[in-house]
Amino acid sequence: MPLPDLDSSVGHSFGLEFDSVLIRQITEVSGLKMEQDVIELKQNTADGKYAIKKLPGRPKAGEVTVTRGLTEDNSFEKWIKDSRFGKMNNARRHGTIIVFDYEGIPIKRYKLVNAWPKSLEISTLKAGDTSVLTEKLAITYESMEVE
Repeated sequence: MPLPDLDSSVGHSFGLEFDSVLIRQITEVSGLKMEQDVIELKQNTADGKYAIKKLPGRPKAGEVTVTRGLTEDNSFEKWIKDSRFGKMNNARRHGTIIVFDYEGIPIKRYKLVNAWPKSLEISTLKAGDTSVLTEKLAITYESMEVE
């Protein structure tokens, strides 16, 4: 059910799905965007004036960062190991970032095509610190589709 015209979605309810497995422990997703090149066409008009016209170019690949609390789950480590050792048939996957409404019903899906992990970063380990350890996975993708 779409939201009424005056309501907008809140950004706290989302999930990540890869290989039909929903991962709900994600705490943050950043860098999600669709972008394309801009082609500048420089020309003279019929009356001799200089004009620049901008046209849409090729779509650009993107990168998104996914953060979650550190757990025993080692799926991120296994995935990045495949890409580090050149097993790109296993590493390239299609995934989806799903935004849910207040009732838990999906309202928007951002499908990442041919996504693979670029880096995995563990938060700072500090003696005496009581903050939650996190892992950030940078995922690069060839294209994004909004469903």
